[in-house]
Amino acid sequence: MKMVPGGSTRPISDRAKGALFNIIGNDIIDASFLDLFAGTGSVGIEALSRGAKRAVFLDISREAVTTVETNLAAAGCEERAEVLCGDAMTYLESDKLLAFDYIYIAPPQYAELWSGTLARVDKKPIMLDDDGWVVAQIHPREFVQVTLERLRLFDQRQYGSTMLCFYRLWDGSEQV
Repeated sequence: MKMVPGGSTRPISDRAKGALFNIIGNDIIDASFLDLFAGTGSVGIEALSRGAKRAVFLDISREAVTTVETNLAAAGCEERAEVLCGDAMTYLESDKLLAFDYIYIAPPQYAELWSGTLARVDKKPIMLDDDGWVVAQIHPREFVQVTLERLRLFDQRQYGSTMLCFYRLWDGSEQV
């Protein structure tokens, strides 16, 4: 996997990525996956390699987008991928958003972008299939409870300096 030049990305460890996809399990097959703040694209590419039907990769950095495209070509799964260069917050404001089974949020750490991004997804529930998940990758010190209307935290796992926070749509009728 080619890395993005410089220190602007936060790569996920193989251990945390493996754990993430073990948690998702076979539900990734034929799923749609949005990789926000894609960096190298390793998480979305892993989703495609495990059977996701499509993945959208978004990063504001032109270098990251080029890296994702190179990594997709090396993995041989570029035909099921769309790579976009742009700002995640602007993307989430679009009226032409597609629904995804999984939305992965992994912004640069300590920039407080994860909670703002999560809040934007919460305001656009049409982006998430009814049984879909939003997963935020953060450093454990970044975690704060985010006030959300439609999404609820249902699981949290820590792998060294990586915390994965799992959210799903909540209709108010179930205990969380």
